[in-house]
Amino acid sequence: MNCGSSIPKAFLVLALVFLIATQFLIEEVGAAGECGKTPIRTAATSLSPCLSAARNARAKVPPACCTKVGALIKTAPKCLCAVLLSPLAKQAGINPAIAIAIPKKCNIRNRSAGKKCGRYVVP
Repeated sequence: MNCGSSIPKAFLVLALVFLIATQFLIEEVGAAGECGKTPIRTAATSLSPCLSAARNARAKVPPACCTKVGALIKTAPKCLCAVLLSPLAKQAGINPAIAIAIPKKCNIRNRSAGKKCGRYVVP
């Protein structure tokens, strides 16, 4: 009888693992969709010149960062928000509350001022 009770447990564990794996896949696909055909990891990597400014509110925003952010906003405006809220940004030590202000610091006029990005508002 013990063998019979382990089969339902094994099935439940397998179903749980499948659901968790599916959730991660859905999140990755959803985030990549905000960046068009560009995978979110690629978009995040392209913003590497912004790392210091995205971690420290007093850091100067490098011109290379402004160029990359401006291009990203022009081609896929929702992508910047997806990157800022992604697990990749968290792993890199990015503070979304600070990073959300980078387009304003770069004087990017076509930024989505007033729009929400998660719990943050684009200045």
